[in-house]
Amino acid sequence: MPTSSASATDAAKPAASGGVQSLERAFDLLERMADAGGEVGLSELSASSGLPLPTIHRLMRTLVACGYVRQQSNRRYALGPRLIRLGESASRLLGTWARPYLARLVEETGETANMALLDGDEIVYVAQVPSKHSMRMFTEVGRRVLPHSTGVGKALLAHTPADEVRALLSRTGMPAATEKTITTPEEFLAALEQVRRAGYAVDDSEQEIGVRCLAVSVPDSPTAAAISISGPAGRVTEKATEKIVPILQEVAHELSTALASTSPQS
Repeated sequence: MPTSSASATDAAKPAASGGVQSLERAFDLLERMADAGGEVGLSELSASSGLPLPTIHRLMRTLVACGYVRQQSNRRYALGPRLIRLGESASRLLGTWARPYLARLVEETGETANMALLDGDEIVYVAQVPSKHSMRMFTEVGRRVLPHSTGVGKALLAHTPADEVRALLSRTGMPAATEKTITTPEEFLAALEQVRRAGYAVDDSEQEIGVRCLAVSVPDSPTAAAISISGPAGRVTEKATEKIVPILQEVAHELSTALASTSPQS
């Protein structure tokens, strides 16, 4: 059967931004699937996107054929395995882009600076610039930890609904890394409330005795991200915190602006 003129034109129709409309729609659908937890039905996509079902069905067929989406036995659609390679490469690049901002943190605070992402139920460190002090903190890039015992974990989960936080903690458990680790959901939710009030998160010897970490989320990051500084508790004192937090917040906003920039490189 010949392709209808409407369908043929849709694939090449320029979008308002100067791009190709079908590509913009396909990426929008992938992001809506991710926001919905990775699996959706066509009717849900139609309701959230405002696109007609035939258009969504055509786009999803293409994404399935390319391996970026898979159709489940229940006829719902899930994000496909080919996205994993793209995500891993993007995470590595995100760490590369962040390094100059982390270097500024080290220069202005004197402490080791980190960037971490929320990957599923875990925190993964994607970049680090070490302190110049002989006594300094070191976290291997690629290391994975549980969110409940880290400053970056608190920063990343601070604005997550309480029921979702409880579900995550139920899946991971809350093992104690030190005697100061938070080990109950109620205490952790109270800590998240404190993060929301203060605008930053603290890990006070909760992951490693004698180590204090200050963290903030990167606002409007394309994927949930946080930056932090960490150092000996004797240097990262309450008085030092008053100086460090505004620098962390400023750098996080600058990094956010850089990540959001879509200006073509000349």
